[in-house]
Amino acid sequence: MEHIRTTKVEQVKVLDRFSTSNKSLTGTLYLTATHLLFIDSHQKETWILHHHIASVEKLALTTSGCPLVIQCKNFRIVHFIVPRERDCHDIYNSLLQLSKQAKYEDLYAFSYNPKQNDSERLQGWQLIDLAEEYKRMGVPNSHWQLSDANREYKICETYPRELYVPQIASKPIIVGSSKFRSKGRFPVLSYYHQNKEAAICRCSQPLSGFSARCLEDEHLLQAISKANPVNRYMYVMDTRPKRRMQSWWATQKDIGRIIVMISSKIWNDEKIRESDERKRLNAMANRAAGKGYENEDNYSNIRFQFVGIENIHVMRSSLQKLLEVSGTKGLSVSDFYSGVESSGWLRHIKAIMDAAIFLARAIMVENASVLVHCSDGWDRTSQVCSLGSLLLDSYYRTIKGFMVLIEKDWISFGHKFSERCGHLDGDPKEISPVFIQFLECVWHLTEQFPQAFEFNEAFLLQIHEHIHSCQFGNFLGNCQKEREELKLKEKTYSLWPFLLDDQEKYLNPLYSSKSQRLTVLEPSTVSFNFKFWRNMYHQFDRTLHPRQSVFNIIMNMNEQNKQLEKEVKDLESKIKQRKNKETDGVPTKELLHSVHPESPSLKTSLCFKELPVNDALRTIEGSNSADNRYSDYAEAFSKSEPAVVSLEYGVARMTC
Repeated sequence: MEHIRTTKVEQVKVLDRFSTSNKSLTGTLYLTATHLLFIDSHQKETWILHHHIASVEKLALTTSGCPLVIQCKNFRIVHFIVPRERDCHDIYNSLLQLSKQAKYEDLYAFSYNPKQNDSERLQGWQLIDLAEEYKRMGVPNSHWQLSDANREYKICETYPRELYVPQIASKPIIVGSSKFRSKGRFPVLSYYHQNKEAAICRCSQPLSGFSARCLEDEHLLQAISKANPVNRYMYVMDTRPKRRMQSWWATQKDIGRIIVMISSKIWNDEKIRESDERKRLNAMANRAAGKGYENEDNYSNIRFQFVGIENIHVMRSSLQKLLEVSGTKGLSVSDFYSGVESSGWLRHIKAIMDAAIFLARAIMVENASVLVHCSDGWDRTSQVCSLGSLLLDSYYRTIKGFMVLIEKDWISFGHKFSERCGHLDGDPKEISPVFIQFLECVWHLTEQFPQAFEFNEAFLLQIHEHIHSCQFGNFLGNCQKEREELKLKEKTYSLWPFLLDDQEKYLNPLYSSKSQRLTVLEPSTVSFNFKFWRNMYHQFDRTLHPRQSVFNIIMNMNEQNKQLEKEVKDLESKIKQRKNKETDGVPTKELLHSVHPESPSLKTSLCFKELPVNDALRTIEGSNSADNRYSDYAEAFSKSEPAVVSLEYGVARMTC
């Protein structure tokens, strides 16, 4: 609260960034410890979490007031006009402090209290059990074992404690391979396909050095290929663009030339200043200890595949270009599509999808195991492994299964959520939409296969909302070790039980569990199958031309059907009660009144007594006067005495 200078400002206007008439809403702006709240004149409330705020910009003073533009990580953009510049300045400074926390303990999750006791909190965290998930896959088995090599995080701090490796992989081999791989992230099991006996494994790239060879790493990859009794060949899928490898080999040659030149100068006693020489040697050592590629000559029974997914910096720039295009007012359709194309965003989505499709086909068609890696093995590797598993296994297309998938391939394997999402005030160059791209790939799959997923678009959007909200502990921190040190399971709550409590909102009405149980998805990645995700990037822009969701229409129809079914049951219950009373021979006064109406006019109208039969039957187009199809109805209408009114399924039937 010490950062809040002004708690309430009245007569604040909110502009609609896409409105052509510059219409605005006037209301009151409140600042709390966790939220910014705007209540307009219609008493509509807009809540914005401080942690959702990506940037705050105070524009030049105008005649109507001081503009304040807030851009959020969930792609909401709010344009306030504050009457007084002093109030605007106070709010601006307060939001700068409140939206950028210096330490984890100041995040919303550590103060959020949903009124659950410790037992309920613990049950929420125990909802996802990865040991049970690996059992569902069929491991451990005769080919794969649970290793305790990383039980104390001594080999790799960014991996989970429990890791699955080939049965024949000894601890010395694991340790040796970890020293050869970036950040110690050696090859481990991510997903096991029981029917094909093939595996998806993951790791980081090799450290190049000068020899670029590690016997232990070669033995570990051989162990992975031997763990597949069906196909001894395996793929090493490098998710980086292939041109990087070509430049890397050029760099290795340059390093060699530098070594020769420096050595020559040293041996010839040339006058080189010691400080300059030290700098050059340090630079050379850094490059020599840098990151490289597997040498194909050193690995047998292995095929290498490059899939060309760009790094986090390219992705961050691409998203920024996309947001600039989507936020531009008054663009023509052709200019909009041209801008989306030039941003490259959908091309990157396609590259990730292509990589996952290749992985799935390698397992399903060739029965081959696949080892996936990028640079450090926590960004592009997570995207491809999780998406490939989603294509292969229908369990991950359920609500619970999708939670398990995120826990397994993203949270436990050390995707740096806090750095990539900017939870703390850190290096902005580490922020990148890696997980957003994964969600968008899943959304594209739901568009191509509407019956294959138990969840709907709202489920994906809600998860995206909470990777930035810092309201729950699931996505805080950068690895499991860090989360254990923060004691998140003791001090914060898990997101998953809260999503399951609202499961009805996230159900896909088109989902067919029986037909999709054993189905492997084979999406098409031709260009016209990729489109702009409007509900992600414009979900808060209500004045845009509405695009009514088919899912929403079906959900509304389902709700209406449920309501009608309830009314039918109520009517059937009333009918049953009345029949019981009639059979008992004790008709109530109301029942007698309904059976024998006292009003002569009502009696006449009910029996159609004064209505001539010939006039009552209108000629229908295409019929003639000799047509006697309606004679039965005429005879029925001509009866004079009213009998009993009976109700069946809510429809009144009367005989006169």
